[in-house]
Amino acid sequence: MTRRDSYRSFLAIPTRWMDNDAYGHVNNVVYYSYFDTAVNEHLVRASGLDIERSPAIGIVVETRCRFHKPLSFPDVVDAGLRVAKLGNSSVSYEIGIFRQGDAEAAATGQFVHVWVDRATRRPTRVPDVVRAALSALVVSP
Repeated sequence: MTRRDSYRSFLAIPTRWMDNDAYGHVNNVVYYSYFDTAVNEHLVRASGLDIERSPAIGIVVETRCRFHKPLSFPDVVDAGLRVAKLGNSSVSYEIGIFRQGDAEAAATGQFVHVWVDRATRRPTRVPDVVRAALSALVVSP
């Protein structure tokens, strides 16, 4: 979805001078950083996830991005977040990157975590505290 009102949670992220490429707009790779920041900020804030010590961690297994219109420094972006699928050991997030104040996304993407045991790296159930924090972000297909 490309409309702001289809996302459940937002995080404001300022662009940086170094985010611009030689063409004067935010470089494609920076959008993936926005995705990672939006997902992990929500996990830390809403579930109290301890990234350094939690026995279960989310490993990114897939990302993708579709660009709709350019952003440039000094834009502030709002990263919209929602959960498309909350499985047993995986979570599919959808992210919309919006210029602050815009209703239509500049970019949309997907980010998939598989939760694994920190020590063995074998899939494990999404921790209950994380599942609870993500439940409010789930959207129906």
